[in-house]
Amino acid sequence: MARPASSSRRRSRGRSRRAQLARLRRWGVGAAVAGVWAPALALGGFAVVQAASLDLEVAPVCTSSLVRFSDEQLANAQTIVAAGADAGLPVRDQTIAVMTAMGESSLRNIDYGDWETDGVTNPDGSRTTSIGLFQQQDGWGTREQRLDPYTAASLFYHAMVVRVPEPERSQLEPTLVAHRTQVNKDPQHYARYWTVAEGVVADLSAGACR
Repeated sequence: MARPASSSRRRSRGRSRRAQLARLRRWGVGAAVAGVWAPALALGGFAVVQAASLDLEVAPVCTSSLVRFSDEQLANAQTIVAAGADAGLPVRDQTIAVMTAMGESSLRNIDYGDWETDGVTNPDGSRTTSIGLFQQQDGWGTREQRLDPYTAASLFYHAMVVRVPEPERSQLEPTLVAHRTQVNKDPQHYARYWTVAEGVVADLSAGACR
C-alpha cells in the first residue's frame, strides 16, 4: 500500500505546480486555442488542464483568406466592393469585379500595362495603353480616372451592366462575365481567381482578422 505523502513533499509538489502555471502564463500557452484541450501537462505526476481553466488570454488563430494580401491590395479590394455597393449591385457582381482586378493587376493600382511588361499589342498592331487595377485602356476613360481605384471600379461596373445585362449576367460563369466586360483573349483567364475573390469579399464584409 502506498505511503501517505509527507507534508514537506506536499509543499514541494505545490510549489512545483505553481511554478509550472507561472511559466504557462508567461508563455501564453502558444499551442492552445480557446475551446480546445491543451496538451496533457504533468503537474505533480498527473493532470490534464484546459486552456480556459488557467484563465489565460489565448491569441486567436487567423485562417482567413486576407492573410495573403498586403494592406494596399486589401484597400483596393475594399474600394472595389464599395463602388459596387454604391451602384446598387449585388455581392456576386462585386466579387466578379474583385476577381477581375486580381487577374489583371493582382489588386495593385499600377501605372503601366502589358505593353511595358510584355510588348503586347492590340489586334490592329497598336501598343496597348492598359493601366490601373483593371488594366483599362484609353477608351475606358482618362488616365486620372483609370488610376483612381473607385472611378476605375465604377467604369468596370458600368461596362459590365451594359455588356452583360441581367438576367444573363447571373446565369453566366463569373469568368465569362469578366471576359465579356474586359474584352480579353482568354474566356477562362479569371476562373482561377474566383474562389479567392469570394473568400476576400466575405472576409472583408465580416471584418475577419489578417
